[in-house]
Amino acid sequence: MAELLLSESEYRMMDIIWDHAPVESGQLVKLCESKLSWKKSTTYTMLKKLCDKNVVNNTDSVVSVIVPREEVLSHESEYVVKRSFGGSLPAFVNAFLGNGKLSKKEADELIRLIETHMSDE
Repeated sequence: MAELLLSESEYRMMDIIWDHAPVESGQLVKLCESKLSWKKSTTYTMLKKLCDKNVVNNTDSVVSVIVPREEVLSHESEYVVKRSFGGSLPAFVNAFLGNGKLSKKEADELIRLIETHMSDE
């Protein structure tokens, strides 16, 4: 099973991989140099870490995604809610909103999402 909690650097690299996969490792080095100002050795070190976490695969110098972006986002979001808000989604939303106001469109979208995911309990 993949370890889905990524460091900031791993996540930045994954953004590039998700956007370009499958990508040859040499091209990935160029992309990371251009977008992240990383050296070749840094890119390959991070790539090895991501392979070790089973998030990506590097076969025959072609990097492909094992874990999609949505799965990582979901896992990381759940982790933050559990760790920082005792698993309370309402507490998270309240903290996220702070004193800010939602637009009517944002509120309608949230209501739609809640209704879509609501259980009968």
